[in-house]
Amino acid sequence: MDQRHDLELILQSRTPIVTIETQDETRILEMLKSINLAAANTQYVPLFRWTITDGLQRLDIDLEPQTINSQPTDVLKHIRAVAKPGVYVLLDFHPFIEDPVHVRLLKDICMQDPELQRQIVFISHEVKLPSELESFSARVDLALPDEAERQKIIENVADEWSQENAGSRVQADTRAYKMLIENLAGLTYQDTERLARNAIYVDGAITKSDLPGVMQAKYDLLNRGGALHFEYDTAKFTDVGGLIRLKTWLSQRKAPFRREESAAHLDPPKGILLIGIQGCGKSLAAKATAGIFGVPLLRLDFGSLYDKYHGETERKLRDSLNTADVMSPCVLWIDEIEKGLAGQGGETGTTQRVLGTFLTWMAEKLTRVFVVATANDISAMPPELVRKGRFDEIFFVDLPDIQIRAAIFSIHLTSRGQALKNFDIDALANAADGFSGAEIEQALVAALYTAHAKDQPLATTHILDEICQTRPLSVVMSENVSALRMWAADRTVPCD
Repeated sequence: MDQRHDLELILQSRTPIVTIETQDETRILEMLKSINLAAANTQYVPLFRWTITDGLQRLDIDLEPQTINSQPTDVLKHIRAVAKPGVYVLLDFHPFIEDPVHVRLLKDICMQDPELQRQIVFISHEVKLPSELESFSARVDLALPDEAERQKIIENVADEWSQENAGSRVQADTRAYKMLIENLAGLTYQDTERLARNAIYVDGAITKSDLPGVMQAKYDLLNRGGALHFEYDTAKFTDVGGLIRLKTWLSQRKAPFRREESAAHLDPPKGILLIGIQGCGKSLAAKATAGIFGVPLLRLDFGSLYDKYHGETERKLRDSLNTADVMSPCVLWIDEIEKGLAGQGGETGTTQRVLGTFLTWMAEKLTRVFVVATANDISAMPPELVRKGRFDEIFFVDLPDIQIRAAIFSIHLTSRGQALKNFDIDALANAADGFSGAEIEQALVAALYTAHAKDQPLATTHILDEICQTRPLSVVMSENVSALRMWAADRTVPCD
């Protein structure tokens, strides 16, 4: 109602040009018709609509369609020539506004007698007026549906389904219903209605099983830049060996992040930085974070952000972060963040602007976007990013100890259908001293290939042979690993 009132005031002010950027074309046209009818008893003004396909037609009364003035120049000349009041809604006129002839015609219309009450309303997904027309214009920013409006849209869709199914009522799980209302935030009226219909019309019910599909469809509607990726499969923390302290930390913050009633007085967490040795489970921990919070996982690829054109890199980042905001609540995973913020050759200026944009967003964001950033090379990290306060906590992921190595072997053997009783887990854990989780998995995979080639069932000896033939990263790059451990000793929180 506030938006309708604002639009009504602007129309009453007789501002010559009104611009509205929106995808909800139908909604705005209905709003304009409603305003027009409400003013019929006092100061009725005819309402017209123009499209390049149908030309100029009356919108406020039903008349036989007559395609007139279908060309942009013709319709502007027609408006300039008519000496009667009227509101002219021009749809998708944005490709033609920059034409010098059209700029002159629009200026002529704007500078004619204001008593004529002629107004032009541009409606499109994007409207950029030439600078010489800005002083004659007003912009209307229409907010996306709020929580009450989204609830009403879902109720209307449910009513439609009931009417089409002999009065049967839509079955709704209370928690799933509330989450659906929340998850549809950030979409237009039309998209909200469409996704609500997708959720309800499948089985006449609103359940938790509908939510992943809704979030995937929502992401597909929002993401256009290519730098942000929707991760469809999130891990469970049972798939992660070790990281006990990190698991406890995240579990304690699940309720505040989900805004559960028991933790309503607590601020939601902002994010964590995972620093550690390659292959020790940082990426898997990021996926598991989304799993424990029960929200979608988005991965931001910093490498695909960089563009040769000035300003495009920052725009892509802003678009990606805006998409993450709209997708909230969600987890935003930034893998190997140091590679995106440590400089790209001569692109140090761009890198600094990207870093500034990201830090500003981190400091000012009000949405529930939990950031999980991972890094391998701490020496390449900008100091501004690792200072206390940027993230809620900085965790260090070290090489697994013997108990964790045993747990990792058990997880990977079980996931591949192997019976643990057939293996000497303690011997394997001892032999893999200095191995990362990824190296343990790769030794097991290689052993499976060897056993298959020999037409033998996988045995402890196959895995031990592969371990003996492998030189882990902790040996090959021992200096780097030692330096990283020394840096993290009194600056980070160990995950175990």
